[in-house]
Amino acid sequence: MADSPQIGRREQEILTAIVQTYISTGEPVGSRTIARRNLEGLSAASIRNVMADLAEAGLLEQPHTSSGRVPSVHGYRYYVETLSGTASISPEDEQTMQKFFHGVNDVQEFMERTTHVLSLVSRGVGVAVTSGGPKNALEHVHFQRLAEQKVLAVVVMRSGLVRDRMLRVGRALSQADLDMASRYINENFRGWTLDSLRVELERRIEQERNEYDRLMCSIEQLYRNGALANDHGGETVFVEGTANLISRDNDSDRLRQLLQALEEKQRVCELLAAYLDARQEAVRVVIGLEQAMPDLKNFVLIGAPARSGDEMLGRLAVIGPTRMDYQHTITAVSYIATLFDKLLNETE
Repeated sequence: MADSPQIGRREQEILTAIVQTYISTGEPVGSRTIARRNLEGLSAASIRNVMADLAEAGLLEQPHTSSGRVPSVHGYRYYVETLSGTASISPEDEQTMQKFFHGVNDVQEFMERTTHVLSLVSRGVGVAVTSGGPKNALEHVHFQRLAEQKVLAVVVMRSGLVRDRMLRVGRALSQADLDMASRYINENFRGWTLDSLRVELERRIEQERNEYDRLMCSIEQLYRNGALANDHGGETVFVEGTANLISRDNDSDRLRQLLQALEEKQRVCELLAAYLDARQEAVRVVIGLEQAMPDLKNFVLIGAPARSGDEMLGRLAVIGPTRMDYQHTITAVSYIATLFDKLLNETE
């Protein structure tokens, strides 16, 4: 069956009514329920005939012989394709988002808050992944001597993120040693990602090992004790809202599969990378995630790239069951992706 079968306007309206009713109630939808919506004054018998045609086209399913109909995966896909892209965000959602993102000016904090907001407005799981890029590169470092063998390392990224780390070093370093070390790093590595910086610094330390001057000795002490550590590697993953699924989904096997996948951060990165890329201009809706993860075929991803100008700094999405408020969630994801670009550019 084709993903988008050709059906008439009446069939589209009835399919839309069934999808929206099922999303709202979670119960199979019968012809009498749809007839009460007064769709062109159609009788329950006429609607039953249309529902039979929709089922034959693969857009509806009948869980039990005597029950009503529910949307199939193809039915959901068809419904999403017909949604208007012009819907605006509700004043309530906009107020919630403005409140949560007020004062945010760096990528990590924005993405962490994004997962919370998306889980609230969608009643699904909010997921966000940050990726490396120029804005996640080093701006400068500063080392401050606090005690004989205690140093405060302050690492500032071009995104505006500031990381403070308390270090215990093996031998005492004077403030002059620390200033010399920070000056060397700032002059040689400004604009480098932390991963690239550490590789090059390791190479230089080994290269200088035979000559071992005071500068490289100080830098090695700071480096070995984690001054330039990147806690999350090249990508940082944020997930929030798994409790929403527990309260909504009675299929324990499906729920277990999703929760297991979300616990493995690398799988979350791979999932979002499989469906959201830098070329994408609008929100993408993927119903059935089996292409990337076969055990998630009954789940939905609604996501978008997080950009600042032309640079892609991450991905944000909602993951949940097929019975989801698509229009509401699509609008929220679109709004946050636009807000990300706006807020990050305002801080430059």
